[in-house]
Parts: sequence; C-alpha cells; structure tokens
Amino acid sequence: MALLEVRDLHVWFALPSGRELHAVKGVGLDVERGELFGLIGESGCGKTTTVLALMGLLPSSASVAGSVRVDGADVLSGGEKGARAHRWTETAMVFQGSMNAFSPVKTIGWQIAEPMEIHGVASRRAARARAGELLELVGIPAAAARRYPHQFSGGMRQRAAIAMALSCEPKLLLADEPTTALDVMVQAQILELLQRLARELHLTVVLVTHDLPLVAHICDRAAVMYGGEIAEVAAVDALYHESRHPYTRMLFAATPELLGGKDVTSIPGSPPRLDQPIVGCAFRPRCDSAVVRCATDHPALAEVARGHEAACHLNDPATGVLSVPDAGQPAGGAG
Repeated sequence: MALLEVRDLHVWFALPSGRELHAVKGVGLDVERGELFGLIGESGCGKTTTVLALMGLLPSSASVAGSVRVDGADVLSGGEKGARAHRWTETAMVFQGSMNAFSPVKTIGWQIAEPMEIHGVASRRAARARAGELLELVGIPAAAARRYPHQFSGGMRQRAAIAMALSCEPKLLLADEPTTALDVMVQAQILELLQRLARELHLTVVLVTHDLPLVAHICDRAAVMYGGEIAEVAAVDALYHESRHPYTRMLFAATPELLGGKDVTSIPGSPPRLDQPIVGCAFRPRCDSAVVRCATDHPALAEVARGHEAACHLNDPATGVLSVPDAGQPAGGAG
C-alpha cells in the first residue's frame, strides 16, 4: 500500500462574482514509502492548491471533494478536526517563502517547539530542547534557537522551516518550492539536505517545483500537472526520454541545459483559465500535435506503459497515432 493515496481530488474556489474556479480536477496520485516524488508544471496549474488540500489548509472560500489517505487513514473525511489530527504528525509541509512561514515576534526555537506542545509530542521543556537538536540536524547551531526570523539569512530560514516541519516526526513531507528566491549555491545545499533527511529519517517527500532539471536529479518519479489535472506521471527517466504527453515534451524542450547542448523552444500561449469551462483537451490550443478529437473529447489518464500514465489522445490506437516525439525533438506533424 502506498503511503499517500489521493483519489479523485477536486478543489473549487468561490469567486466574488458568484462563479466558481475549478482549480484541481480529479487528481489521483500514489506515492510510495520512502519515495522522492516531484509535482511539476507551470504557475497556475494547481500544484500548490493540491498540496494545501492534502494538508487541509485551504481557505474558507474553497470546497474540496475526493479522498486523501496517508498510511491508510482518511485525512479529509473529518473536516478541519480530522485534518488537524494528522497535520504535522503524519504530514508536514515546508512552505514557499520561508519568511512568511514564521511569526516575526517569536523566536525560531519557540516556533519549532510549538507543534510538539500542541500535539502532545513533548512537554514544553523537552520541546525546547528538541528544537535545538532539530536545528543542529539541519546544520544550524542549537544556540540560534534564541534568534528571531529576521536575524537568519534566507538559507538559514529555509533550514529552520524544514526543522519545524520535522518537529513531530511526520511520515510525509510536502515541500512547496523550497528553494524559491535562494541563490544557486544555497538551493543546492537545501536540496542536498532534503535528500539526506529523506534517506536518514525514512521520509516520503513530495517536491513541488518549476525546476525540471532538479526533479530529474533528485526525484524517483514525478507527475506533470496542467489545467488542474495530471497530464502524465512516470519515473523521471521515462518522462524525459519517453514522454507520452506533448506538454511534458514541450516543458523539457523549453528548459535550458547547463552545457547548452540543445535549442530551447518556448511553449506558445498561456495556461487555460480555470474559471471557465474547458471543452476537450485543456492543452489543445498550445499543442503542436493536436488531432481532431482533441477539440471535443476530454483525454482520460490511462496507463501507456508499465508504471507510466498519460492523458493524451495520441496514445489511443483509435486516434491513429501511438506516441509523441521524444523530449526536445520537433513534432512529426501528427494530425
């Protein structure tokens, strides 16, 4: 049994106009124990909304449907009370923008200790001592627990945010773009830290990011999101070398390589508006391989190879096209 099981997850936001924005549409995921799993896609595709839904941290304007199970326990069925029982003890999160993750008027040590006290993991004195140990675990001296967030550099704050997420020894860690706004060297250090902690603490990690080379470097598998849905999910090698959705292929083609060994081609157009109905395939207006049925038929996520799923009509024998070009290669004029 997978540690994280997500089934038919939907999220709607009520808009002031009275309309609804359907931000997440039927997402399904299985993340195995000990796995480093990537969640990738452009801004606005539903990645952060998905992980906030897994934590039960969406605002009151949001409506959620579907099932989320962590280690077999249903997280969402009991509403806020049910989610709170699992939050930080079973599932914890490293938020995007470490400065916003901390209160400016409390010390770092106090904020790391607080979840342990709230959830009854440790007494106040033991929690404060454990906060120092957690800071040392992420490479910060225990004495720094007495400092305030503004006294930390960006990289140190991000390390402290990871320490806070580990305070109640969760099984699942959700990392929402944990290296945003950090310089390249600090990014590498934070990612190396996440890898080490996952290995040493037997953590399962879901990493939300725009950085495709990063996912290819540290993740075991990844899911590509577009328009609030899963477009493709597979092992990272398969995504790069044997992508079965045009969006995945075009994402990799739009990503520059360090050695500059390939041409970089941007994806035309913009992601779809999620406050309006989408007929057919959401990616069709930007796709270089669209066929006639893409305009009317919504493609379902289906297995295209062992452990590899994609939501694209090009993989359906009835369409007459069995695959899309390799990542970074030009389309062959399908359709």
